[in-house]
Amino acid sequence: MPAVRSFVVTGSGGFVGSVLLAHLRDPPQRLHLAPADWRDRIAAASFEGATVVHLAARVHAPRSDPGLYETDNREKTEVLARAAARGGARRFVFLSSVKALGEETREAPFSVHTQPRPLDAYGRSKLAAERALEGVARASSMEFVVVRAPLVFGAGAAGNLRALLRLCDSPWPLPFAAVHNRRSFVHVSDLARLLLACAGAPSAAGSTYLAAHREPFSTTQLFATIRRALGRPPRLVAMSPRVLEALARIAGRADTMRRLTRSLEVDPAAAQRDLGWMAAVPLESAVEEMVAAYRAERPR
Repeated sequence: MPAVRSFVVTGSGGFVGSVLLAHLRDPPQRLHLAPADWRDRIAAASFEGATVVHLAARVHAPRSDPGLYETDNREKTEVLARAAARGGARRFVFLSSVKALGEETREAPFSVHTQPRPLDAYGRSKLAAERALEGVARASSMEFVVVRAPLVFGAGAAGNLRALLRLCDSPWPLPFAAVHNRRSFVHVSDLARLLLACAGAPSAAGSTYLAAHREPFSTTQLFATIRRALGRPPRLVAMSPRVLEALARIAGRADTMRRLTRSLEVDPAAAQRDLGWMAAVPLESAVEEMVAAYRAERPR
């Protein structure tokens, strides 16, 4: 794989970005897009011969303003891509999300051939960003690669994973013993390796890849694994997934419950075939790492 001369990285201070930086031999040019002057920051960046790795994104937005997804995910990606292409960037690697494809799988995992059907504002904004990037790249000499990631595990993982850790770190029985779904994940270090492979491999140009460990987990398995790592008994009791979803609808948490009861599985075969990449960190090791970080951050 040819060496990449220089990188421009957005989102370098985030969960994935901090791990990616640790994998780089030389410090990259770090581009921060959260401040109000993000357009000026993009205009001032140097892109000549660089590979852009665009990680910055909005994952959560107030219900009163879903348009923030459009601004932070689609618009900023397109503006950055246009500036990079004009400035002579070599390649643009974009971290997207499996939610650009949809919210659940049934008979088969999502693959690189799956027709996208995003169901929420976040997923639609990531798909729109992918398409905007492709349009800019096709009209220029800049190459592009898209990586769609599922749930990302690792020390410091926040959001839904942090909420699950708190839920499992309690003595209460949890009603998920009858949930036999299949959900994909990737460890943050494995994802960083894939992003770097996409940055350097000539064969990756113009491709979209799905990042995932080859072995998905069930919600039952995940909760039991977390509780073991916490030194707690599993204490899982069986309740029908349909009943759980019905109760969640009454409580206004239907979307949250479906993420626990339904499947979202992706097939990483294309990345394995084209790039020789394979996720190495299994569920148990990833959970132990997250629990260790969670314990270290808890107030004593």
